[in-house]
Amino acid sequence: MNKIAKLLLFVAFFLLASSWQQALAQPENPNAGVIRAVRFADGINPVMAGFIATELTRANTDGALAFLLELDTPGGLDTAMRTIIQGILGSRIPVIVYVYPAGARAASAGALITLAADFAVMAPSTNLGAAHPVAIGPGAGGGEDKPNTMMEKVVNDAVAYSRSIAQQRGRNVEWAEKIVRESISTPATEALELKVIDLIASDETAMLSQLDGRRYLRDGQSLTLNTQGATLVFAEMGWRQQVLNTISNPNVAYLLMMLGLLGIFFEISQPGVILPGVVGVLALLLALFAFQTLPVNYTGVLLILLALVLFLLEIKVTSFGMLTVLGIISMTLGSLMLFESSEPYMRVSWEVIAATVAVTTSFSLLVLYFVVRTQKTHFVSGREGMVGEVGVAVTPIETEGRVFVHGEYWDAYARESIAMGERIEVVALGNQMRLEVKRHNGSVSQPPTPEP
Repeated sequence: MNKIAKLLLFVAFFLLASSWQQALAQPENPNAGVIRAVRFADGINPVMAGFIATELTRANTDGALAFLLELDTPGGLDTAMRTIIQGILGSRIPVIVYVYPAGARAASAGALITLAADFAVMAPSTNLGAAHPVAIGPGAGGGEDKPNTMMEKVVNDAVAYSRSIAQQRGRNVEWAEKIVRESISTPATEALELKVIDLIASDETAMLSQLDGRRYLRDGQSLTLNTQGATLVFAEMGWRQQVLNTISNPNVAYLLMMLGLLGIFFEISQPGVILPGVVGVLALLLALFAFQTLPVNYTGVLLILLALVLFLLEIKVTSFGMLTVLGIISMTLGSLMLFESSEPYMRVSWEVIAATVAVTTSFSLLVLYFVVRTQKTHFVSGREGMVGEVGVAVTPIETEGRVFVHGEYWDAYARESIAMGERIEVVALGNQMRLEVKRHNGSVSQPPTPEP
């Protein structure tokens, strides 16, 4: 019995030792040597801001070594920028912002995101800055005192925000103020001299090598970033985020709105087709989502809707084409005013506007042509199809008689006397399939032979 107890004790000890050895062999955190990364080369919008914030949170949750944001942006919306910066400043792991590749830029909102990083890195031949707030909406930045006062408040708020970020990260505070007030833009080498960024690296390998051993602060404690042997793992947008990010482009949003209006226009002009109306409503809903991420001037939207109304009125009103001309003018002006911003990436391109207005106008005119032609077409069948037909009286008609119309003999009556052989015109199809007729000017050369 003692031997059996000793054997069981030995087996238990062996299993415990093996488990302990395997536990020691496994790393405590499989993500300890992983740097989560996101590549971003576009305007900053809420969709992209949400994606970056989500990936940064995931990197913190997984215990990654650091988070890398490769940046190439002309700027974007203030609210989206602040979402990203809040995520960076609240991160437990260090955040690296890398303006990459060569020739890239971190302008406007991108400059403040770079300032907020624990480690700001730029590739050669890149630039940083030009963060002056852009006036959006009708009347912004105009000659009146009220818009000027409002714009001054926006600038002062942006200055305070950029200075606070620079102070927290130990960067050049005066430069942070100048990029907002004076819209200056600085190349990589000068930014390094001004202590705006931490280093210049030609590629990702060089960047990780230079970052190894650098220190950063968390809760007043100095920590060291060890990038030796680190692995970059890039995250990609899901299909849903890619779709939402694509339709947030001003050109795409504009095309969706015009497609939606065309679909609804076709459905109104030809009720019952269904498909154009469904496609139009879907396109309009997507466009409305995109408008939440863009500086929309709703005067432009109303002008485009006015153009649609004018095209529809052309069907009912005899304007000799003037309503159509006014509709084209209204649509063009509305398209130009739709996204009011001084930044090119926030506006619809001239080429897209010209092509869309031309195609939309041509389509509308084509639909109007067919609708009007259909409305003016005479009936060719049924009770209404007989009205206006011309035939011949095969018997004299006082109150009763017979006529030959449309290749057939009919009983007929008239409110006047009609002689045999005279041409008649059908006025109406009465009860018991009897035609009401009247005398028609002219006569036939060879009247049909009456029935025997």
